Amino acid sequence: MEILYLLIPLSVVLVFLIGVIFWWSLRSGQFDDLEGPAYRVVMDDDRPAVDEKAPESSQHPERRDGDMPG
Repeated sequence: MEILYLLIPLSVVLVFLIGVIFWWSLRSGQFDDLEGPAYRVVMDDDRPAVDEKAPESSQHPERRDGDMPG
């Protein structure tokens, strides 16, 4: 029975702390855009990065008519 003297105030403090964290998340805009991050993952640019150190001719070799690949 004496444990209730500890558990009731502890639970009240915990509820208050959770309420403060939830209020902060609402005020800081955490729940403003729920679908945007999902679309950003789908619309991610999957092209390989261009190496800026390599000369431009090695990045995009041009082939002429009649050139054999590789």
